[in-house]
Amino acid sequence: MRSGAKVAVVGGVFAVVVGGVGYGALNVYNGLGDGGTGGTTNASKSEEVKTGPLSAEEIDTAAKDFLAAWASGKDPAAAAQLTNNAAEAQSVLAEYRDEAHVASAVITPGTPAGAKVPFTVKATVTYEGKSKPWSYSSELTVVRGLTTGKPLVDWAPSVIHPQLTAATSLVTGEATVPPIEAVDRNGTELTAEKYPSLAGILDELRKKYGEDAGGTPGIELTLRNDDPATPNQTLLTLTKGKTGKLRTTLDANVQAAAETAVKKFSEASVAAVKPSTGEIIAVANNRTDGWNAAMLGKQAPGSTLKIMTAAMLMEKGLATPDGPADCSPDVLYQGRTFTNLDGFSIPGGTFAQSFARSCNTGFIHFIDDTHDDAALSKEAQEVFGIGLNWQTGVTSFDGSVPAAAGGEAAAQYIGQGTVQMNVLNLASITATAKNGTFRQPVIVSKSLDDRQIASAQRSLPSAVSQNLRSMMRLTATASYGTATQAMSGLGGDKGAKTGSAEVDNQADSNSWFTGYQNDLSAAAVVQSGGHGADAAGPVVAAVLGAG
Repeated sequence: MRSGAKVAVVGGVFAVVVGGVGYGALNVYNGLGDGGTGGTTNASKSEEVKTGPLSAEEIDTAAKDFLAAWASGKDPAAAAQLTNNAAEAQSVLAEYRDEAHVASAVITPGTPAGAKVPFTVKATVTYEGKSKPWSYSSELTVVRGLTTGKPLVDWAPSVIHPQLTAATSLVTGEATVPPIEAVDRNGTELTAEKYPSLAGILDELRKKYGEDAGGTPGIELTLRNDDPATPNQTLLTLTKGKTGKLRTTLDANVQAAAETAVKKFSEASVAAVKPSTGEIIAVANNRTDGWNAAMLGKQAPGSTLKIMTAAMLMEKGLATPDGPADCSPDVLYQGRTFTNLDGFSIPGGTFAQSFARSCNTGFIHFIDDTHDDAALSKEAQEVFGIGLNWQTGVTSFDGSVPAAAGGEAAAQYIGQGTVQMNVLNLASITATAKNGTFRQPVIVSKSLDDRQIASAQRSLPSAVSQNLRSMMRLTATASYGTATQAMSGLGGDKGAKTGSAEVDNQADSNSWFTGYQNDLSAAAVVQSGGHGADAAGPVVAAVLGAG
């Protein structure tokens, strides 16, 4: 073999005993082939270039050759030659030894599935006299070389570690920032193990506030990002530094409820805000990509945005809860036809009924009366604080309702078109409706770094704020309210709004829901969840019930 390993059959199991200095690893491989031949995967120049599917023996040999060469740690170039991208592979393999400071490794493959070979790595990381074991699992895929026809490992950085990408690297050394003990508003420790949705947020808080919290760095193996704006991720701590304490606005009990609630639906996100202060109480996601969509997402929120549209129409004196609203089955506005769910209508209905039953046409009929297609965009910024460069304490998107005209402006009235929101934005909109005044969401106190907190130009007039709450209360309590069932288990002062956002090339609408109970507001979205009350509604209700 290229690695210079000694080959032997031990009890029917193919064993590769890696010689030499360096890693000195033992690699035990449950072979796919006859289990005892070993040897090189190189064909001689006289051999015909092979084509077609790989045989089990070819997969077996290519995988064990690469793993043995990698485990030896002696020659990254030799291991890289067993992949289909030797240049990139050599660089990463060298970094694994020299930058990650992996001093030894035992690599044990599992049962192959076709051309994919899973394996586990049990390594030792050593830096400046400090050592610690490190273990994880990954997999490789064997492919046939395009020009040589030889079986080769299909190169990707994730072969070496499942989280490694072309934009990251594994580095062991003194941490760039001190460790922190993040605690909630009551002093309860918040960890990524107990609250998985907070993993990225806690990393970012550490990067931004670690020094301010009074800690000193330790020695760590980190997944370092090329983008300095993206926080590094600690994979292994060799020595702990002095931990600083950082108090957040989160509530551990509400956060736990949020974590549980989103797990009931795939691709779900939720956020909760305290209306009287803007403090973020909980943030949770259940997504396959691990992304913090609750704070960074950009999607149309559907009819939940009617909270803002209703406020704008009432501020302009065009609508009142008991006033008329033309909830027809459909309406044509500047070339675009808008309809209600299943074509329902409310003959002689009021504006409050159109709100509570989520009648699209009852809102769009008002657009001509505003004499300003961009009125909603102005309301978003001036009253609800959308698009004002929020400084929450971590990276977040603060929503967008761009100025629009014609049919696009009408689509915005019902939360479609060019409107972009995430559930933190929507929880904040609900908080403004409840409180009457926009309070910019924060996850750590502004006194920590004296950052500039966004503020809106004006509050809602008291009569408008009161009317808005009464319509949200009707939506959450009336027999015909679309949010009544989801909110039925909650008491106190409560209100809500449902939404279903249609997305191109998506069979089912995204489910949106927002509501408040006393001094807590929350919003949730479930991708392809259908009606707002069906999926997102129970998530919001669970979070509000824990507050």
